[in-house]
Amino acid sequence: MTGRGAGFNPPNRFEELKVEKAPDDLAQYFEDRDPEHNVLTKFYIDHTKSILAKNESPDLGFTYSLNPYRGCEHGCIYCYARPTHEYLGFSAGLDFETKIMVKPDAAVLLEKQFRSEAWQPQVVLLSGNTDCYQPIERKLGITRKCLQIFLKYRNPVSVITKNALIERDVDILRELALLDLVFVIITITTLDPVLARRMEPRTTTPAERLDAIERLAANNIPTGVNIGPVIPGLTDVEIPTIVSCAAERGARYASFTLVRLPMAVKDLFVEWLERTLPDRAPRILNRIRSVREGQLTCSEFGKRLKGEGKIADVIDQLFQSSCRQFRLNQQKLTLSTEQFRREDTLQMKIL
Repeated sequence: MTGRGAGFNPPNRFEELKVEKAPDDLAQYFEDRDPEHNVLTKFYIDHTKSILAKNESPDLGFTYSLNPYRGCEHGCIYCYARPTHEYLGFSAGLDFETKIMVKPDAAVLLEKQFRSEAWQPQVVLLSGNTDCYQPIERKLGITRKCLQIFLKYRNPVSVITKNALIERDVDILRELALLDLVFVIITITTLDPVLARRMEPRTTTPAERLDAIERLAANNIPTGVNIGPVIPGLTDVEIPTIVSCAAERGARYASFTLVRLPMAVKDLFVEWLERTLPDRAPRILNRIRSVREGQLTCSEFGKRLKGEGKIADVIDQLFQSSCRQFRLNQQKLTLSTEQFRREDTLQMKIL
């Protein structure tokens, strides 16, 4: 499929939830009928009543995340979030990147959460499952409205994205940064524009992401690079270069995760690899198995993000040495929770 990552729709694990027709609350199409795009993206309204998702995983450094969208038009073939679309009755394949659930009330729901006396100020991760700056954000501006709420109540927020669209919101991010309320992470998987276009077909180019790091840093917004996912045998050799380029543009922090291919993602990734890189596919798959105890994925806490074995150790050592060389992660970043305020709520009570 031109302009898409997945080549097919694998069977849904929850067949009884399969969507037979489009819901009545279909929002609209947001792209022109282009002969190059033989599968148009559809956007559906998500009428969720709550906006913060609680993380139960001990190996992730946050408790709550906010995802304005479910599904992601970026179409990254390796995306671990693909199977979550099956809970909606959609497929983890083409459906994940062509049937996007939109949460238009996200900012309203977030403000309601912050107004609640039960809310204890803490860092919220904006994204975490699907990208909050995927293409439709340019038209809808849901993420921007959420950032305005974070600023209004002075609740700290960490943002992770692989789309340079985040530059649009530098004005709000700069205000948050002045109050020690924001940390931005730009994900770069590869610096090869051809590979990136094949593997992450609808996100911004690696060069544009480096430009985004530079602009954010120039505005004194704490910025880091996430090398993710590292794919053994394919992108692991790029770690020093990515770290170097990010540091040169002003990144102060870096992290990495190893590729994990849960459930339907495994079949989608293997099909993509054999279709796009047939000569290299066997070696890459063998390398992935070498860091996953002979499997293509691992869901065990403590192992799933970094892998294990000799090759996983070499990747970690390469990353650590690169960070030392280019002076990343030199200082610990702590966002402020002390400035959180509910002034509007207090004023309402007085009235």
